[in-house]
Amino acid sequence: MATKERISQIFEKIYGNGGDALLKGFLRELDEKKALWNFPPQEPGWYKDLTVYSLYVDLFNKDFKGLENKLDYLNDLGVSCLWLLPILDSPLRDAGFDIRDYRKIRPELLAGGKQDEVFGSFLNKAHSLGIKVLFDIAVNHTSDEHPWFLQAKSAKDNPYRDFYIWSDDEGKYSGARVIFEGIETSNWKKCGDEYYFHRFFDFQPDLNYRNPKVLLEMSRNFLFWLEKGVDGFRVDAIPYLWKEEGTNCENLPMTHNIVKFFRAVVDYVRPNTLLLAEACQKPVEVVKYFGGGDECHAGYHFPLMPQIYKMMKMQDFTPVTETLDEKVTPSIGGESQWFTFLRCHDELSLELVYVSEDDRRYIHQNYCKEPLWDFRKGQGISARLAELMDRNPDKIALIFSIMLTLPGTPVIYYGDEFGKLNDLDYYREQIKATGKDDTRFLVRGHIDWPKLEQDLKDESTLSFKVYSRLRQMLKARSQTKVFGRGSLEWLDFKDKNGNAQKDVLAFYREFEGEKYLLIHNLSGETREVSPEGLELSNLLPQINKAAFDFAAKTLKLAPYGYYWLRLANSSSGFHKRLI
Repeated sequence: MATKERISQIFEKIYGNGGDALLKGFLRELDEKKALWNFPPQEPGWYKDLTVYSLYVDLFNKDFKGLENKLDYLNDLGVSCLWLLPILDSPLRDAGFDIRDYRKIRPELLAGGKQDEVFGSFLNKAHSLGIKVLFDIAVNHTSDEHPWFLQAKSAKDNPYRDFYIWSDDEGKYSGARVIFEGIETSNWKKCGDEYYFHRFFDFQPDLNYRNPKVLLEMSRNFLFWLEKGVDGFRVDAIPYLWKEEGTNCENLPMTHNIVKFFRAVVDYVRPNTLLLAEACQKPVEVVKYFGGGDECHAGYHFPLMPQIYKMMKMQDFTPVTETLDEKVTPSIGGESQWFTFLRCHDELSLELVYVSEDDRRYIHQNYCKEPLWDFRKGQGISARLAELMDRNPDKIALIFSIMLTLPGTPVIYYGDEFGKLNDLDYYREQIKATGKDDTRFLVRGHIDWPKLEQDLKDESTLSFKVYSRLRQMLKARSQTKVFGRGSLEWLDFKDKNGNAQKDVLAFYREFEGEKYLLIHNLSGETREVSPEGLELSNLLPQINKAAFDFAAKTLKLAPYGYYWLRLANSSSGFHKRLI
């Protein structure tokens, strides 16, 4: 089916024959833009081979000119894609996810220059270095300072009133959980003599997608930034777009139709523009946002992240192997992809949506080392990667190696590449600025570039030890497609007594005849493994030289050691356990 026809059919599924005139006008706009821009399609699956770096422009280096000046730093690190956390005009009560204007970048990020010139210069420099750019856009809600909402609350008969969801009381949609438990007490806020609905902070009113004008206006926002040259969009908070009485208002069928509409619109103008689903759900629900290749191209694998932490603490690979089993993580095909991460701008989330109560308790007890790190009454931990790993460069490098070699496209949160710590000063500043005690502010904060540049010259610093090891891994990863696209096979090792060595995470990755053996020692002690049926001379070290004992046919693994070994002859292998 032609993309344009698909747009019409999806619109009809959502709204019936209502809004036909609106749709016809929108389709004329699309034709005009497509002809005017004449974009060539992007390469299919290009997002599978990336290393993504997530950042706040202002916290990273003041503004877009500052970011542009640091693109060589990121390129040298091995970054091939930037995920720009919210940059749009905002009161900044929720780090920019409370958008006041979808078409304007915050003035302070433009360094006094014109938007098109400053942002265009940054994009051109990034693209010249082969760095793609993902744009973060919140589609579920706006700021209560957005012109739409200011109009909406001004009068009940205002045309924008229906851009949001209103009720005479707080009883509607009672099945919808309060997501920010411990911060908000209700999904409704009084405004005049009525209440408006919000799933997140009370200053972020939810949009009403039952109104076709909302869907079309949001689609125009995607097109606006597509014209500027961004390569893809991180679609924030998509499970909550559609609300129905008698449901939990999450992952509803009509939500998927809205996502299909966004995808069809973007595909029509520039095929293979990435849509990345921020669906904080179990993998079995996230894959539904891939649709049949007609919704999002990729989605975050949320439960893998906490299970990696659990595995590290237990020194037992089981949490990760079970999470990546098809019983938990369905197979995906075609151009679909998982995005993986260790830390992000949010807390280390432990929502019961994708962890058990036992998992939550275990991870929280072992990693929430300060009362201040607690987020949403035990539902998360606000701490930087270096803090969670006890500021130990060996453990930080090990957990990075695990993420970078497991399936998916990895995301590195700004500052974690050099072991940035929690920022208490920034946390206190933001409480004063926003009026909300949100401990996620601990994991943000500015980069002190003069200090960092000095630290990266000093081999004794935590920054140098973390940065140098991660850079080595990213350079090696960029030379092969096996990690972003290859198959996965788990391996079991046994000790001299025949007991399973569950503190050694090992697996094969293979793609188009290229095969790697990845070994991770989860313990703080030396381990030896005996590979059966494999000539040690077939293993070519790519990251870290393994200590081979050719006579005893063993590999000695350093405490928290990790090894990337390429097989010179892919036809040979271990006796393996395939999941």
